[in-house]
Amino acid sequence: MLSHHYVEDNEAMFRFNYSASFLHWALKAPGWLKNWHVGVRVTSTKKLVAFISGIPVTLRVREHLLRCSEINFLCIHKKLRGKRLAPVLIKEVTRRCNLESVWNAIYTVGVVLPRPISTCRYFHRSLDWLKLYETGFSPLPAASTKAKQVTKYALPANTSTKGLREMEAKDVDAVHDLFTRYMERFEIVPKFTAEEVEHWLLNGGSKYDGRIVWTYVVEVGLSVAY
Repeated sequence: MLSHHYVEDNEAMFRFNYSASFLHWALKAPGWLKNWHVGVRVTSTKKLVAFISGIPVTLRVREHLLRCSEINFLCIHKKLRGKRLAPVLIKEVTRRCNLESVWNAIYTVGVVLPRPISTCRYFHRSLDWLKLYETGFSPLPAASTKAKQVTKYALPANTSTKGLREMEAKDVDAVHDLFTRYMERFEIVPKFTAEEVEHWLLNGGSKYDGRIVWTYVVEVGLSVAY
């Protein structure tokens, strides 16, 4: 469903291809509710044709803590676009959140909707430029060559950051403390528990089949830094 009908570019050439492990990780955050995963199926074939999800999050807005739902993966089958299914799904997941006394939600969109509270700019670093070029994802700049682009984006064999290593279970408390203190400088931030830090940054405690996220820490002496 998501591989064929979710977010894609304007030419419909590229789409996200989420693994089952990734979806388990994204949809089963600590405190998740099965009732907040809403799908629409065809009665005769049981084929999934529409979906929306929510997971519980705690959001700090200045000095206030809010229980919210984070809405994601709103997807409608291409043949059913324009049938007003999206508003129905949004109303239904809202109703289910309200039943749990959750009255606020956050979500992201690729277009400007009324009253946005924040905007984001994404920066990407190409790891295999030649592959991206061969698939048509990245263009070849007019004043460059393929060889120059490959050289430009080549990575060194070793990192220049001393003490860099993969995050381990023993680092959860230190990373949670670092994350909490860093977020104090912002007005709208997620409020993570140590369990959520382990879930989002440590591959869900390594309980999923496939590797989902890689997190690194810098260990200096006996302390762990970002």
